[in-house]
Amino acid sequence: MRSLRPLTHFLRPYLLWVALGPAFMALEVAADLMQPRLLQRIVDVGIARSDFDTVQHTGLLMLLLALFGVFAGGACTVFATLAAQNFGADVRRALFAKVLSFSFGNLDHLESGALITRLTNDVNQVQEVVLLLLRVMVRVPLLLVGSLILAVLTSPRLALLFIPLIPFVVVVLVWIIQKTYPLFALVQKRLDALNTVVQENLSGVRVVKAFAREDREAGRFGGANTQLMDTNIAAARLGALTMPLMMMALNAGVVATLWLGGVRVIGGEMEVGRIIAFVNYLTQTLMSLMMVSMLIVRLSRAEASGVRIGDILNTRPLIEPPANARVPDTVAGRVEFEKVSFFYEGEGDPALKEISFVAQPGQTIAVVGATGSGKSTLVSLIPRFYDATKGRVTLDGVDVRNWEESALHGAVGVALQEAILFSGTIRDTIRYGKPAATDAEVVGAARLAQAQEFIDRLADGYDTRVEARGVNLSGGQKQRLAIARALLPHPQVLILDDSTSAVDVATEARIRQALAQDTTNQTRFIVAQRVSAIRDADLILVLDDGCLVGQGTHEELMESNPVYREIYESQQESADANAEMEVNRHVAQAHFPGN
Repeated sequence: MRSLRPLTHFLRPYLLWVALGPAFMALEVAADLMQPRLLQRIVDVGIARSDFDTVQHTGLLMLLLALFGVFAGGACTVFATLAAQNFGADVRRALFAKVLSFSFGNLDHLESGALITRLTNDVNQVQEVVLLLLRVMVRVPLLLVGSLILAVLTSPRLALLFIPLIPFVVVVLVWIIQKTYPLFALVQKRLDALNTVVQENLSGVRVVKAFAREDREAGRFGGANTQLMDTNIAAARLGALTMPLMMMALNAGVVATLWLGGVRVIGGEMEVGRIIAFVNYLTQTLMSLMMVSMLIVRLSRAEASGVRIGDILNTRPLIEPPANARVPDTVAGRVEFEKVSFFYEGEGDPALKEISFVAQPGQTIAVVGATGSGKSTLVSLIPRFYDATKGRVTLDGVDVRNWEESALHGAVGVALQEAILFSGTIRDTIRYGKPAATDAEVVGAARLAQAQEFIDRLADGYDTRVEARGVNLSGGQKQRLAIARALLPHPQVLILDDSTSAVDVATEARIRQALAQDTTNQTRFIVAQRVSAIRDADLILVLDDGCLVGQGTHEELMESNPVYREIYESQQESADANAEMEVNRHVAQAHFPGN
């Protein structure tokens, strides 16, 4: 229960329902405890003395008590369900909000499949235990204690049977709990692994099909599924022992009661009704212990889920809002890196080393370098997706760590290489960063991003439905919509992080031309693989293994920087080779038109 205690504050808004549920359950238990005594009266008084009035009146009272118990039990279920369902919804809401508060550094160490399991299955486990507790936490102790007391009052000698039965049941319960708890924790981990495989395959199904790797992925899923099944079976096998062992104890108690009680009835020392009442109380006592066993097994599973939920809720975002956040009235767009170094958590080598440069308002800054040189990391520090390990990044002279988060993200727009789109219409997609934008503003952003061309060809235009992650659009179309989405709020700093990698050269050139004609005096950072896309930039930053090895214009770097020159010449040779192949293809078609 230790891991579940921190979650109890989610029940505070529903204390009325939390109180009413057990209260009605107490009334139901009281009604249940009266039934055996009334049954004893019918047998020992009404039947034994042929007193039909006693049988009739007592039977009617039993019926009324049964109906009252049904009402009280139903009311308990209603109130317990209301409290548990609202509790679960609030926990999921808190978990989701916590995940949204995480920085990129937090998310780098959390698999999305594991997060989905925590938001769904783990919350369900805890929610179901809350429902059980509100229905059983009063019923079990009252029924157990009440049955024991009434059993002793009914027959003190027969009550001695509880001395061997209760310790046996307790030992069985403790043994099962110790064995099943680690298995339930493992079940949730196995479920994490299965969800991760499913999510990877659903998002990458085109890659799977393109490489004909269906068999491999089916094998991965089968392996994860089998591990989950085997662990569930192991846990269920142990849990399945509970009911047979409890029933064995119950049946042994009933047989012993009938045998010992029967001897006393034959000897004239006890009435038949007393034995019947005692058997009922014995059954209620052991059934209460069986409910305890069921509840404890469920608690063991919920305890494992509670630990996993607590891990998320207790995780501190690596990037926290400043104590005295600043919200400048105007943003000019001057960005400066002052001896910035950055380490990814858990990695020994720095991703960036002593980076210093200044981007003046309205300039276009290009960032080039080999794969893994730190280009994306560098631009990720500007909107504070990560915090610099050493040095500082400033926007208009203010350290980005001192900016109010929404103000910073309003001033800095980002379009990433992987264009993540949410379900909705194309209009909704472009408006994502500025929901109140007019249709004219949406169209203007689409034209700048060169998306108007393909939108006009769609049957429903801007009302065309975009499926989750944009699966019904091509890579280039998704990237253009992502650029339009970043442009619409008119950020003073725009970051295009290799965001035209899936766009053809001609379209990319039109995007550059449209942005160049834009008169908003926007500071732009462009990360690109093709030098042709950034040669007109005001300042080009050349990165190599996390170091800034050169900065300047294209002409300056061609003269003074061997790394940049090597990148340019290698791309030029590749372009020349492609051009030559194209010429040869046309010549071949001219000479051999049938091919």
